[in-house]
Amino acid sequence: MPKLSQLLTTAASPTALPGARPASAKATDDIKNIVMQQFSPSQNKAIVIEAFDTLFNRRDVKTAKQFWSPDYIQHSALVPAGRDGLFSTILNAPEMQYEHQLAVSEGDFVMIHGRFSHIGQDANWVVVDICRLQDGVLVEHWDVIQDEVDQAASAGGHPMFGSAFPPIASPTVSTTGEVSSEGV
Repeated sequence: MPKLSQLLTTAASPTALPGARPASAKATDDIKNIVMQQFSPSQNKAIVIEAFDTLFNRRDVKTAKQFWSPDYIQHSALVPAGRDGLFSTILNAPEMQYEHQLAVSEGDFVMIHGRFSHIGQDANWVVVDICRLQDGVLVEHWDVIQDEVDQAASAGGHPMFGSAFPPIASPTVSTTGEVSSEGV
């Protein structure tokens, strides 16, 4: 199968089609630029995984800006609007960790199944994030969030994330009187 560059070169050739005029070098470069901006579902999936790790685990906002559009649309009920709303939320949750289990991509959409832990809640969150990308950048996001349950609370008897239930958290009381769950 011919490579893309070969197809573009052939298409710009004066002998590509009988009677056709040769394309200008600028037109050929414009076509290459348009084609090269398309991202495959696998590439989009890799971009989302790297973006999430960069922001949620490394908290590297400077690098994360390259993954999120300045015009980012946030549909989550828990996160303020826009890219800055997302970044601010994450920076205000310094202990939070993220791990993903599965990512599925079709066209410009990526759905990623993950778990947020150490979120300051009684339970971890198991989340499906739905991201829309444009030119390799996250431009829109929706999510579905559930509290992760232990084996005793699971009607089906199977973990919600991974192959094992989360450890049972033991409540602790800080010196200020706040109750928290150790290990969650």
